Amino acid sequence: MSPSNTTGGLPAAERPYTHEMVVVHRIFRRESALLPRMVRAVPEGDTARAAKVAAFVRDYVDGLHLHHAAEDDLLWPPLRDRVTDTALVARMREQHERIDRSLESVAVWTPTWERAADPVAGQELALALEEHRAALLEHLDDEERLLLPLAAEHLSVAEWDAVGERGLEELPKNKRLLALGAILEEATPQEAAYFLGRAPWLGRVLWKAVGRRQYAAHCRDMRTPVDGE
Repeated sequence: MSPSNTTGGLPAAERPYTHEMVVVHRIFRRESALLPRMVRAVPEGDTARAAKVAAFVRDYVDGLHLHHAAEDDLLWPPLRDRVTDTALVARMREQHERIDRSLESVAVWTPTWERAADPVAGQELALALEEHRAALLEHLDDEERLLLPLAAEHLSVAEWDAVGERGLEELPKNKRLLALGAILEEATPQEAAYFLGRAPWLGRVLWKAVGRRQYAAHCRDMRTPVDGE
């Protein structure tokens, strides 16, 4: 396996560039840490702010579901057929199911809290989000350490690329610039050049013209209440 597939260097043309998933995972690590803090920062009774944060929670959940559905459909089946350690692939599926169960409590408490910005419901939602994050981090750590090396070895470039393409196809168009900003926020210059290079020409133009400012404004709006904690 080429070192570039694990260290974040330029991708090797003959092997899948699995490091791109590590970069994408940074979004879920960052946002899952921010979400409970955002919920707790909403003043009691501020339903307008609660609605905004609730929408952010739903966008996060939708994005995670898209990411995991692409893996369930396109990543695990070929790996299960090609690797010796099929128990590891089964473990990835089980972790997805555990994450889905953790999000059930989030789905229950989000509308309850949103309606009145009640601090008791808010605390329950924040706790549910923290429990979800614990399950998520276990999975991301295992996937990056154990699964991605196998993907780089056993999948073709086309098979690997299909996972990312599925996620992009199903992402609403009005969310794509924000998604790009979320990826680039903590990307190294080399990683950023890779992701921008894969974006269509129009996407790169829109990012420079409006997307960068749009993402910065979005971050200020959502994170300012928790920045001073």
